[in-house]
Amino acid sequence: MPKTLAEKILSRASGRDAQTGDLVIAPVSRVMVHDSVIDAVIAGLRDLGRDRVWDTSRVAVFIDHAAPAPTPVVADSHRVLREWVREQGIATFYDAGEGVCHQIMVEEGYCESGTVIVGSDSHSNSYGAVGAFGAGMGATDIAVALALGRTWLRIPESIKVTFTGKPRKGVTMKDAIMRVVREIGTDGARYACVEFHGAGSLPQGDRITLAGMTTEMGAKAGIVAGTPEAPGWLFPDHGASYANEVTIDLSVLEPQIAVPPRVDQVVDVSAAIGQPVDVVFLGSCTNGRLIDMRQAAAILRGRRIAPEVRLEVVPSSRRQFEDAMADGTLLALSAAGAVIGSSGCGPCLGRTGGVLAANEICLSTANRNYRGRMGSPDASIYIGSPYVAAVAALTGVIDDPRPYLEATEDELDALVARRRAERPGRGAASVRSGERSRELMVAAARSGIAAEIDD
Repeated sequence: MPKTLAEKILSRASGRDAQTGDLVIAPVSRVMVHDSVIDAVIAGLRDLGRDRVWDTSRVAVFIDHAAPAPTPVVADSHRVLREWVREQGIATFYDAGEGVCHQIMVEEGYCESGTVIVGSDSHSNSYGAVGAFGAGMGATDIAVALALGRTWLRIPESIKVTFTGKPRKGVTMKDAIMRVVREIGTDGARYACVEFHGAGSLPQGDRITLAGMTTEMGAKAGIVAGTPEAPGWLFPDHGASYANEVTIDLSVLEPQIAVPPRVDQVVDVSAAIGQPVDVVFLGSCTNGRLIDMRQAAAILRGRRIAPEVRLEVVPSSRRQFEDAMADGTLLALSAAGAVIGSSGCGPCLGRTGGVLAANEICLSTANRNYRGRMGSPDASIYIGSPYVAAVAALTGVIDDPRPYLEATEDELDALVARRRAERPGRGAASVRSGERSRELMVAAARSGIAAEIDD
């Protein structure tokens, strides 16, 4: 019978001709573990009577979720993790500051296309960016995978998402996946594999954004079809069966905004214009890459962020951090008033790097906006693209980024002044140091960083 990507990968891995709904036992090509669950994972191995992982070369360990350690309790947990890694002899270990596990897993080539990879984080779906079946699991299942090198899975039904057309300037694949979430809902892909068509030629970062946010639809996995990394056999068969099919025309898509407290409560940006914000977060495994930081710099164009707003930028990996330093992007963001954090998850999950206070309003480029996600349950989180985030930081309100990208310098100054004047009074204006670097920052921002960005 014709097979979907999930059916092909799991049939090949398990060594049997399996179809949707079948239970299979499949070897894993890699197991990813991070700091938030390591204590439970180690306890799970102990309960299984196993002292050693099955293959140290196939295990990747990260300290990224609460890093650097924000409390003595977390520091003790990190110490235990480091001791365990040393005792096990695991070479693939990324300590605090190296970056988000998912970004590094894909970026450093640990995700083998056409294989099964499990991780101790729900956004392990991200590995589908290169054609792997990536799935997040709880501590007990991860302990089993570490002990045995295999796991059991029910082959999920698949949902086909097809992208047509080309997005207009100022519209990104973050907007595209948010539109998909809007169409499917937070539980519309429960234990399904979301299969993306028409996206295989996109840059790897865009594909990570697509695959990773399938988690927000309840998916077991998200796989991009036709990626450069895929082996010749990895393609969905003509006539494969899908539980649902969604088509998104990128040529008419507007920037999208997820309104709190649901990630599927998505509207066109035009419906949220004027919404004031206090904090802007640019980062996470969803949008913390060089291209995302460059898009923000293209909006800021040598200007300072609104005095009542805090802009927190956290590169998704050290490689992205260093690339953004090398081309002047981080200089432009810092000189605009951004706080630059060490590579990792940062404020995304509300444990370190700038948690939200009660009643604060945040515009985040991450993937979740439920109550309490980034700090106080009384805070509000809107989700948008890096372009939207930069506009919110510049003006203090949510707005359509496209006019800002097209405006002349004088038009941009007038637009920013008008939006700031219209913003409801929130927060206190902050005096920011660093004015002596303004000439350097302006020169950097207007000689390449502010050039047109290829989305």
